[in-house]
Amino acid sequence: MPFALWCVLAAAILPILSAFPAKLTKEFNNSSPRDPDFWKDGFRARAAAAQANGFEAFPLFAVAVVTGLWQGGDPQWVDNLAGLFIGARVIFVFCYWTDRSTPRSLAWTVGFAASVAIFTSPVWS
Repeated sequence: MPFALWCVLAAAILPILSAFPAKLTKEFNNSSPRDPDFWKDGFRARAAAAQANGFEAFPLFAVAVVTGLWQGGDPQWVDNLAGLFIGARVIFVFCYWTDRSTPRSLAWTVGFAASVAIFTSPVWS
């Protein structure tokens, strides 16, 4: 199975992991996990935002991988770009957690560009 498809699985799990550390406090109430008051400030708000952005980025990436692989894109190129996407998204989450907005925006841009490159890879093969 191509590495890029494993990256799709990783991209699906990453948003869940993005918010997980915020839930590791005594204040987190699993009976109402979406309580807006819990997620409104500081690290918790940034973790929730990282999770939401991960869910937003996932569809384009997943469709791009499927398109790239099944429409004749170079599998090695698609694999490399998929790895770049995952790396960029991990950096993105870390930057969100640590409140570093400029590097976070750069990581987002790299991830988005990787998705576009994967999607258009059959054109260049």
